[in-house]
Amino acid sequence: MESGTWRFLLSFIPLILYLLFSIYSNFNSSSKPASSGCSLLAYDHYWIVSKRIVTPHEIISGAVEINGGSIVSLVDEKDWQGKVKNEPVIDYGEAVVMPGLIDAHAHLDDPGRAEWEGFPSGTKAAAAGGITTLIDMPLNSFPSTVSEETLQLKIEAAKGRIFVDVGFWGGLVPENAFNATVLENLLNAGALGLKSFMCPSGINDFPMTDASHIKEGLSVLAKYKRPLLVHAEKELETELKDGVDDPRSYSTYLNTRPASMEETAIRELLTVTKDTRIGSSAEGAHLHIVHLADSRSSLELIKEAKRNGDRVTVETCPHYLAFSAEEIPDGDTRFKCAPPIRDALNKEKLWEALMDGDIDMLSSDHSPSAPELKLFAEGDFLRAWGGISSLQFVLPVTWSYGLKHGITLEKLVSLWSEKPAKLASLDLKGAIEIGKHADIVVWEPEKEFDLDENHTVHVKHPSISAYMGLRLTGKVVATFVKGNLVFDDGRHAPDACGTTILA
Repeated sequence: MESGTWRFLLSFIPLILYLLFSIYSNFNSSSKPASSGCSLLAYDHYWIVSKRIVTPHEIISGAVEINGGSIVSLVDEKDWQGKVKNEPVIDYGEAVVMPGLIDAHAHLDDPGRAEWEGFPSGTKAAAAGGITTLIDMPLNSFPSTVSEETLQLKIEAAKGRIFVDVGFWGGLVPENAFNATVLENLLNAGALGLKSFMCPSGINDFPMTDASHIKEGLSVLAKYKRPLLVHAEKELETELKDGVDDPRSYSTYLNTRPASMEETAIRELLTVTKDTRIGSSAEGAHLHIVHLADSRSSLELIKEAKRNGDRVTVETCPHYLAFSAEEIPDGDTRFKCAPPIRDALNKEKLWEALMDGDIDMLSSDHSPSAPELKLFAEGDFLRAWGGISSLQFVLPVTWSYGLKHGITLEKLVSLWSEKPAKLASLDLKGAIEIGKHADIVVWEPEKEFDLDENHTVHVKHPSISAYMGLRLTGKVVATFVKGNLVFDDGRHAPDACGTTILA
C-alpha cells in the first residue's frame, strides 16, 4: 500500500478514538453525563435503580427503564440486571423514586404580573421541589384567563419559558357564565376545567360568582367531563371595633374570615352539586372545592354530599397542616391567606380527614406577590396582600409535618400525584407505571436541612414565604420531566423544555 494511502487512513484515527470515547462516556454508568439542553443527561434511553421505588401497587427494590420520555419497563431487583444491555444506569441507592408531584393549584402570574413570580422562576422552583406538572390558575395574571383569547396569551407566554409541564384552568365569571359559546370556546382551546370565586378575589377582572353562575358552568362542563374548581367562602357581616382590634394581630384578621364563611358557601354549592349525580342534568361534571381550611362543619357538609352521590372532591394545602393561628407572630403578614390558617385543633382535624381519605388531595395554592404588597413595615394583616409562597417546599413540608400523623410514601403519592392527575384527566401522569410519562422525583426522606439564606430558593421572592426559617426533612435530589433530567443536585437543565398541557 502506498504511503499516501496509509497517511490518509491514519488521519481517521483521532476521529475513531473520539467516537469510541464518546460511546464509552455515554454508556458507562460511572461517568457523569453531559448536559444536552433540555436535560442534564446526554441520553434518553436509560435505567433508574433504587431500593425504594413507589409503584401503584407496592414499593419495590428494582429499576425503571425510560426511553423516549416514557416508562417502558419496571422490574424487581432480582430480575433487572439480566435485562440491562448497553443502556446507562443511574443508581440512586436508598433514595426514594416516586412519581413527580402534580400541583393543581398554583398562581404563576404570567403574563401581566411576572414581577410577582413568572413562568421561569415558578417552574424552576417547581422542578427543585420535585413537582413535574403545574396547573396555573386563571387569575393574578393579567388579563385573567376567561376566554379563548386570554388563554392563548397564557400559552404564548409559557413557550420556551417553562422547566416543567404546565396546564391551565379557565375562569368562570359572571360575564361568561351565561354564555355557553364563550365557555365552550375556552374549553375547546385547551382549558383543563374552570375556576370561580364565591367571594371577592382581589383581582378586578375576576369578579365573584354565585350558585346561579356555578349551575350554568356545571351544565357546560358536563359535556366535557371536566371539573369546576371553587373558592368556597361567602362574605358575612363582621364588625371591627376601632382601637380594640389591632390590625397587626393575626386574630383580628382571623375574626374577619370565620369558618362560617366556608360553611355558608359550601351549603350554597351543595344546592347545585346534586345536578352532578348519575342521571341528573350535569352528570359528567364535577365540583372541586379548593384549599379547605375548616375541618368542622364545612367538611361534614362535603362528606354528606359525597354519600348522597354528588360528584364533589376537596383539597387542602400544606400551610393549613403546618401552621396554626396561635403560632403566628404579630405583624408577620407572610402568613396571611384566604381562607385563613385556623386554630391548632382545627389543624389536627384536617390531618385526620386527610389520612382518612375525606380530603382527597393536596395542592400548594402558591400565591406570591411583590414583597411591598405584604406591607412588612406596617405588619397590617387587614391591608396586606394574602397568599402563601410555597411552591418549592411542599414535598418536604408535607412529609415533615405528616410523619407524626403516620403519613406513608404511598399516601404521599396518592395526595400529590394520583389524585391530582385524576382531577385534571392527566391519564399519562401520576404513577410509575409502564406507558406513563417518565415524570419522576428522587428524594431522601431522612435528610434534614434548614430552609434559610444558605438554601437556594428559586421562587422570585423568597423573603415572602412563611416557610423560610424552618428545619425540614426530605431533600429533593433529582427531578425528571418526560425523561429529561431537569433538576439534579442543585442544577437545572440549561433549556426550558417543559410543554404546555392542553385538554
